[in-house]
Amino acid sequence: MKRRNAWLGILLLALLLGAGSRALWLWLDRPIERVSIRGEWSYVSADYLRTQLAPLVQDATWLSADLGELRNRAMNIGWLNEVRISREWPNALVFELVEQMPVARWNDDFLLNPEGEPFAFAPLEVPAGLPDLAGPAGSSEEVLTYYHRLTPHFAGLSLSLSQLRLEPRGAWRIQLSNGAWVMLGRHQHEVRLARLSASWQRELSQHGDHIRYIDLRYPNGVAVAWHGESDFDDSEE
Repeated sequence: MKRRNAWLGILLLALLLGAGSRALWLWLDRPIERVSIRGEWSYVSADYLRTQLAPLVQDATWLSADLGELRNRAMNIGWLNEVRISREWPNALVFELVEQMPVARWNDDFLLNPEGEPFAFAPLEVPAGLPDLAGPAGSSEEVLTYYHRLTPHFAGLSLSLSQLRLEPRGAWRIQLSNGAWVMLGRHQHEVRLARLSASWQRELSQHGDHIRYIDLRYPNGVAVAWHGESDFDDSEE
């Protein structure tokens, strides 16, 4: 009899603890009433981030919210490179947000971060002064890497690049900051760039503002077209 009463007491205690735990969970799992955002941002604003995050936590509750799923959804917000989320007593979520660092435009509708990963910039404006890069889908890292390789070469000629384009068949085109195009083609890049440097230092630099394009796709020379002349040959050698 005593053993039976002991088991009954244990069962009642377990039921009471279970009911208490359930009540405690329901008391703690209240609707999220506040979302805090933290971080340092140069391009995005706190108002933009709050507007983008608000739909993600609508109808969510403090304990039941799946922070991993919330993070995945927040990563789809434009301009965010990293998202960390934590709970804050009694009914708040804290979003620590790291923004993307744009280093170039990409195919008109995107920007590139330093790793060459595209991200959408809308609805924000494109920051001024970024180089304009373009290429086939999936080539953004390759194009950005080549842009960084070319930059010191042209800097040695007191020139800077405003555009770099990789054509679908593999040819490269470069636009200088003075508006002139350089047709680099698909082959012998180092030889062709060395030929450009020699021609620029010897003569072309004196007429830079009048150059429409420089075509390096010749075996032993450089072709120059001037403003007002006919369109250039569009072959990709």
